[in-house]
Order: sequence, then C-alpha cells, then structure tokens
Amino acid sequence: MPTSLRDRTDEALSAFALLTRLPLPDHTGRGIASAWAFPLVGLVCATLAGLSGWLCLALGLPAPLAALVIVVLQVMMTGALHEDGLADTADGLWGGWTRERRLEIMRDSRVGSYGMIAMILALAARTAALTLLLGQGVGPTFAALIAAAVLSRATMPALMALLPPARQDGLSRSTGRPSPRLATLSALIALIIAVLAIGTALPAAALVTFLAALAIAHIAQRRIGGQTGDILGATQQVTEIAVLFTLA
Repeated sequence: MPTSLRDRTDEALSAFALLTRLPLPDHTGRGIASAWAFPLVGLVCATLAGLSGWLCLALGLPAPLAALVIVVLQVMMTGALHEDGLADTADGLWGGWTRERRLEIMRDSRVGSYGMIAMILALAARTAALTLLLGQGVGPTFAALIAAAVLSRATMPALMALLPPARQDGLSRSTGRPSPRLATLSALIALIIAVLAIGTALPAAALVTFLAALAIAHIAQRRIGGQTGDILGATQQVTEIAVLFTLA
C-alpha cells in the first residue's frame, strides 16, 4: 500500500477513534491531521442511525419511537461525547462570572442544572425533528441525517482553526490546531456529501450551519477567550439540531 494512502487511512481511522466508540482495526494515531475526516465520521454514524430508524418503521413502530431509537444509537456510537460537551459548555458559559471560573466549571466532571437542561432540550429537539422527518418518509430522513451529521462535524475543524485554545493546558492545546487548508478540506468534503444527500436544500442547511457555528464562536470568544473540546461538542450539537429542523 502506498505510504500516502496508508497515511490517509490512518487519519480516517484516527478521526473515528477520536469521535466515536466504534470498533476499529489497528492504526497509527494521527492527531489533528485527522480533522479532514470528521465529516466521514458523521456519514457513517448517520447511515447506521438511519438504518435503525428504517428497521423500526419496517417492524411497525410509530415514528416517535423510531426517532428515539435513532437518537439513542447516535449517543451510543459517540459515547455521548458531543452531548457531554454541550452540557459542560452550558454549565461553564452561564454558570460562572469570570473567564477563569467558567473554564473551571467546564473542566468539572459533574453536571449542573444548566448542563442537564441543555442535554434534555437537545435530545428532545433531535427526537422531535426526526419525528417530523420520519413522517415524510425514510428517504428524507436519511438525507437529513447525513447532511446534518457531516455539516455539523465540519464546524469543529473550522472553529479550531478560527479560535485559539482557551486553556494553556487543555486537550485542544495539546492536540494542536488544524491549518486553514485542513479545515477547508473538511468543509468541502461535508458540502459534497451534503449536496449529494439533500440537493437544492443545501444552501439553506449550509447557511444555518454557518450562522449557528458563528454564534457559538462569538459567545465562546467573549466569555472564555477561545475554544475548548467542550465548545466543539456544543457546536456540533447545536448545528446538527438546527440543520435537522431546517430540513424538517
């Protein structure tokens, strides 16, 4: 196997290792070089989740229950990585009065009231959006799942390239920042997959993704001076929900 192809394979597998709990073959970790493959992670997770929804409907289960199964499977595949980031972000950004206190709260493994409410609302919102989509058929649901998954995961390299790490000793600092070229490649991959999935609905979905990610980036920059892994997870969750409702 050519070295370049082996490197790209290791980078793709590293992206899955970072963002999911899926079983993977042995590979060499590539760190931040894997950021271009984040949308591919979304594609696989969305496809597997969509298949579970199709199976539920085929077995005669109602759309709300099928939607719940999709959400549960998504959480299981990622190990609630992004949901945890959303909870920590909500606790930190709105639970502290100073930058230092906000970062301290975000690092705390305990979940506070802001975080719990954010997680509940996010899970409910995804389930509601998917229920609406399933009412339109399996095809539109698959398409929306894929578009939302790839576009939302492309926001993470973009924010890492745009904003500096908020901590000097955090995971984001040690992992490094993707170059603008790498973040752009991730975005292009997401856009190509999304346009194949949803066609002419892409401009609306892309605009919503951009605006939601920009809003979170602005809030994070003002309140903690940059991005953290929790901010990236929160961005993924918010943009995914925004895209699902836009397509629903």
